[in-house]
Amino acid sequence: MKTRIGILGLGGVGGYFGGLLAKNYYDSDTIEIIFIARGETQKVIAQNGLKIISDTNEVIVFPNLVSNNPDQIGKLDYLICATKTYDVESSFESIKSCIFHNTIILPLYNGVDAAERIQTLFPENMVLQGCAYIVSMIVSPGVIRKLGHFEKLFFGSRTAPISKLNALQTLLKNAGIESYLSENIEETVWEKFIFISPLASATSYLNQNIGAILNNPVNKAIYISLLNEISSVAAAKGLALPNDIIAQTIAKLEKSPQDATSSMQRDFLANRKTEVASLTEYVVNEGAKYGVSTPTYQMILEKLSK
Repeated sequence: MKTRIGILGLGGVGGYFGGLLAKNYYDSDTIEIIFIARGETQKVIAQNGLKIISDTNEVIVFPNLVSNNPDQIGKLDYLICATKTYDVESSFESIKSCIFHNTIILPLYNGVDAAERIQTLFPENMVLQGCAYIVSMIVSPGVIRKLGHFEKLFFGSRTAPISKLNALQTLLKNAGIESYLSENIEETVWEKFIFISPLASATSYLNQNIGAILNNPVNKAIYISLLNEISSVAAAKGLALPNDIIAQTIAKLEKSPQDATSSMQRDFLANRKTEVASLTEYVVNEGAKYGVSTPTYQMILEKLSK
């Protein structure tokens, strides 16, 4: 029987990494890639494929199946999830029957609580932790734009058998995905969170891109205040992060495309639902829980919540 990998959420993250999987395994005799989509996205991909545009080229890929019908999708061996954090629970409603006790679930969300939320929904399943560094976005249904050359995927688990983790790593590596099996995945996910949360909060609050954050002293001071606050929260939680996590995070941002924005900022500008609860409010709540002051986060949350 074929190994069946479902991709739930075909945005910048799921679309890009799912696209690499589809490109590599389309003609495979042993692996099948299923895009879980509906509406216009499903229609466009079924007819024209998924288009991925990078700085240097563009590619069109087709999955073995694109559907939102659980009867068509069938049982999944792996499910890679990359919807918005506010859709974690609702996104599983139509495909619950596709997840059986051996399905391995890999969440790739911006927040840090998705794995726990999914484990609550599927207590018998192996739910990994994961995160991705990539600047990418939906241009239109079925079209993904990736900026820059920095894309990395990290995953791991403190409880899953190493044989299962190595098998998934092989699947990802063979598809050309730069993936890393992390022994300290909780800290790795929080390192990503420390990268994305201050950036999303600052860009949305200031309505500025990365370059305008880094090159304006006032804007950068706000951003660094956010970095200090979220790092203090992580320390209070007992996470063993690098001593120079703030410098490392700034260095990562400096290597990012300077004209890039955050997905949360783009959602605010388009008057769409945003991930402010997972990327900004979560830090305020965790700060209160652990007795850490987060005044800059609170200031930004008050504005973004209006």
